[in-house]
Amino acid sequence: MTHERKVPHPKTKLTIDNLSQALFIVNRHAKTAPNPKFLYKLKHESLKKLIEEGKAKKIGLHFSQNPRNSKQQSDVLVECGHYTFHIPPTKSDFAELPHLGKLDGSVRNPKTSLSLSQAKTVLQAYTGITEIEQPPSNPRKNRPYQKPIFKKLGERYT
Repeated sequence: MTHERKVPHPKTKLTIDNLSQALFIVNRHAKTAPNPKFLYKLKHESLKKLIEEGKAKKIGLHFSQNPRNSKQQSDVLVECGHYTFHIPPTKSDFAELPHLGKLDGSVRNPKTSLSLSQAKTVLQAYTGITEIEQPPSNPRKNRPYQKPIFKKLGERYT
């Protein structure tokens, strides 16, 4: 039995299965993207909306594998369809959710074949969030060429 999921067509109804597959793809690409802010925002807002609608549920807290400045940090484990994701916790999550301890590395999400652009289209249609294209900011390309100035040994640059 295979765990492969069918590729959702962007014009189809937004089902839990389609949304969870799109979340999986966006999350996977965000981990290696040069600028992952938009992808993580899209994932977080989609999961928040799914939780509010009752289509996803918070399972518990896991210790983070890559804590930032502290020795321990917890993430909320969220189940959506056949997939599980981690999101940052809120203060109420610590009081309401059980702590599951260390992340179990043997549990994996099912594979799916969906392009990043299709996944972004599905989640953007669901949340209404759009990506604002920013021009690449490279100050070296905008500055005109200046010849180097060579001074004799001991002279100052003014």
